[in-house]
Amino acid sequence: MKRILWILPAVLILCASARAQQVPQWEISGGYSYLRANIGGSGSSFNLNGGQGALGENMNNWFGGRFEVKAYSGTAFGTRVTLQTITFGPVFSYRKFDKITPYADVEFGDVHASAGFVGISASANKFAMTAGGGVDYNINDRFAVRFQGEYLMTRFLDSRQDNLQFSTGLVIRIGKK
Repeated sequence: MKRILWILPAVLILCASARAQQVPQWEISGGYSYLRANIGGSGSSFNLNGGQGALGENMNNWFGGRFEVKAYSGTAFGTRVTLQTITFGPVFSYRKFDKITPYADVEFGDVHASAGFVGISASANKFAMTAGGGVDYNINDRFAVRFQGEYLMTRFLDSRQDNLQFSTGLVIRIGKK
């Protein structure tokens, strides 16, 4: 586990250069997303796969906002499960490197779960919060590849679920600040 914690700093150091990047006005991203869902209190967890899309606006070289939609599906304990999140919040970027842009974000919004999710008899919408970050590997001024990891907190059936989600995909940058 300790070796894994050193991967991100090693990537940052290896990819770093002294030149700062241009700041795009807008960022549109989409790709694959994985969710490690945890049923609160029971210790049971399961995996879901899906996709994600995001639209972000940069206010300056370090602060912006992002709207994200993620959708997952799979089977858990013999039941078909679908889960969607819609969140929005601030993004804090560090644009001092040529090849990478590390960032941190906190987002708040809604989670929608389908019938059959942890015993819910009908669809339900509940509060969702994500916190995490990632790294954009810059291909050029217009395109990047995003690697993102986040904690997702949800509340169903009067208990809290602590989930992990990981995403990767393509970022398209539009305009300049």
